[in-house]
Amino acid sequence: MTGLEGVSAQEFSDLICVIYDCALDPQRWAATCRKVADLCESTAGGICVHDLRHAQNDQLFVFGYQPEFLEKLRNHYAESPMAAADIVSNIGDVSALSMERYQLLESRFYLEVLKPFGLVDMIWFPALRTGARMASMHASRSEKAPHYQERDVSLFKLLSPHVCRALAISYVFDIRALRSEMLEKTLDGLVAGVFLTARDGHVVYMNHAAERQIKTGHSIRLVNNRVSPTDSAARAALSKAIEEAARDDADMGVSEHSVAIPDGVGGGYVATLLPVKSGQRRGILAPFAAAVAVFVQDPVQASLMPGEAFARLHGLTGGELRVLLALSQGLDGMEAADMLGISESTIRTHLQHIFSKTGTSRQADLLHLLHNSMPPIHALSTVAH
Repeated sequence: MTGLEGVSAQEFSDLICVIYDCALDPQRWAATCRKVADLCESTAGGICVHDLRHAQNDQLFVFGYQPEFLEKLRNHYAESPMAAADIVSNIGDVSALSMERYQLLESRFYLEVLKPFGLVDMIWFPALRTGARMASMHASRSEKAPHYQERDVSLFKLLSPHVCRALAISYVFDIRALRSEMLEKTLDGLVAGVFLTARDGHVVYMNHAAERQIKTGHSIRLVNNRVSPTDSAARAALSKAIEEAARDDADMGVSEHSVAIPDGVGGGYVATLLPVKSGQRRGILAPFAAAVAVFVQDPVQASLMPGEAFARLHGLTGGELRVLLALSQGLDGMEAADMLGISESTIRTHLQHIFSKTGTSRQADLLHLLHNSMPPIHALSTVAH
């Protein structure tokens, strides 16, 4: 028994199974949102992603709404009760606009956004949060149905932990799917530790070297799934650097952040941070993907990063080296521009400067020269774990 009027144990169990199916196939969320809405007698619903910092709202897998309403909701989201509630709510907390604390019928949001489109109530819960972004599941009722009652709130409370877990699982799989086999092998071949973090500093990927650095625990550790230097000053500096590098307006052309991470006995690491642009990736989890790459290396023992010696030899700038390394992965100008977050004309300008500094005139000759200067880093990194 579910304890919910009109919902059988088998019906509820089947819905839970469908929710977890969405973890491996996110496109199933569209049909699943409809099933959830049907159980609570709703006329519309879906999943949306909120940007709490900029008070923006993007609707995904939605049904039952007029396009004009979705546009108006997007423009007036900052004025909605949901925007304020999501800032203070915990993941999985269920709310309905008809709850007394929201004073729905007296609100401008109801009069100007909901009522003109025949909507009388909305029920929702935040399901996934990283940094300033949050994904929520919601459903709505039209004037043909009464406001949500305790039975509907209870149903959402039973469903919310399963939806939250499914989205969290899907998030992990989405991050793993971002890593092409070539990229993963390249990162695992580095002597330097590589940490990819989300906007809020949560680590979404570590290469083998990073895992070894964490295991030693002398300079850095993982605390709440964040890179945490043992030195308090370094910990504060790294947190601030990640926050700055993750900003939407972070400039890929400026000098990268560097942070010293001492071990307390005269040694330690140097961390170098670079913004990671997501390019044209789309989907429910795109806002939660890696935002910052943190390269951690021992300045005494570690070998040079790929291309670093080449850049020093020929006097390349940081921007020129990043363009060269992008092209060395087999990307064309447009793909390199998309990955680095710069224009194709900037790519061409950097390339002309590189040609001049290296004495080459063709990209093939340039890449051949770079390849010949690369150390056998994979062999170096396979020393006993």
